[in-house]
Amino acid sequence: MHTTRLSSTLTCLARHSRRYTTAPAAHSETATERKRTIFSGIQPTGILHLGNYLGALSNWVKLQNEARPTDDVIFSIVGWHAITLPQDPKQLSKSRKDMLATLLAFGIDPKKAVVFFQEDNQCHTELSWILSCITPVQKLRRMTTWKSKIATKRNANDESEVDESMLHAGLFTYPILQAADILAYRATHVPVGEDQTQHLELTRELADSFNRKFTNKKRFFPIPTQLITPCRRVLSLKDPSSKMSKSAPNVSSRILLTDPTSEIFQKFKGAVTDSIQGVTYDPINRPGTSNLLSILSACTGEEVESLAARYANKGHADLKADVAEAVENMLKGPRSEFERLRHDHKYLADVAKEGAEKAKERSTKTVEEVRSLVGLC
Repeated sequence: MHTTRLSSTLTCLARHSRRYTTAPAAHSETATERKRTIFSGIQPTGILHLGNYLGALSNWVKLQNEARPTDDVIFSIVGWHAITLPQDPKQLSKSRKDMLATLLAFGIDPKKAVVFFQEDNQCHTELSWILSCITPVQKLRRMTTWKSKIATKRNANDESEVDESMLHAGLFTYPILQAADILAYRATHVPVGEDQTQHLELTRELADSFNRKFTNKKRFFPIPTQLITPCRRVLSLKDPSSKMSKSAPNVSSRILLTDPTSEIFQKFKGAVTDSIQGVTYDPINRPGTSNLLSILSACTGEEVESLAARYANKGHADLKADVAEAVENMLKGPRSEFERLRHDHKYLADVAKEGAEKAKERSTKTVEEVRSLVGLC
């Protein structure tokens, strides 16, 4: 059996990570003394970049490693969400396996967490359909993500330019599927970024609506709490007014987790900063410089203000070189492990199969009870 190896740098990063903050839930009841069920998902669309790692994956690893024996930690690779936008089937098939290899190489341990392909568990789609039958269309119209996704696909700068004739039903209703992903496991905590707050709020509303409609206000579905990841947003290396993105046309704007050493150093060398002498942390007036300091802080665990003071009399060239070195040291061990795992097709298949079986075991009871509550059995 293979084991997932984390580099000492990753261990250090997890050690220095700040505590999670929680967004207020619809109900004030806390679950600190009770079993937590933690669920989150990630789309299998392309290799992850540094922002994905620092903003999500490293925090998944931290949650997994710090989970109590009574906690349930579940991570899903969400292929059904991926196809809400056009995909090349062969590339999607490859990307699914690469994403699983990435999660394992960068620290997700299938002995500590359930990791599986969403599409291997039909409970998600069945529950999604039931939830869609109690979801007002107006709630979906208020969702902003489908507009931003169409705008991104068209390379449009203004979401008001979005033509609804391009909107497919799957993209419009996928927040309901996202709710089903969470509620199928009766998750109590969901680690997602602030850009997903609106979707999680819909999940809370649907959980509460189902409880009121079918269970006489009893808490059949818990009202999940959002765990907001503590890392500062990682910005584009070429346009620090926007976040680092896989869809940005300039490949030099992002650091992929699989980038070789030479590309990492070259991309940071060409990162956009400013012409002001010295280094200061000022996200409003010096976003490029501040972004580099934030990345270095995330890699080393040192507070960004302390870093800024240390580099105050140095130039951008020194800062860029040190950030590149820190990122390379953080990624090189897991990157090597990823290259090994992505070719071990049997191991990946075994992990996916075992994960799907565990996921079905946890969700089938929920869906069977939902069927009974709505009168379908």
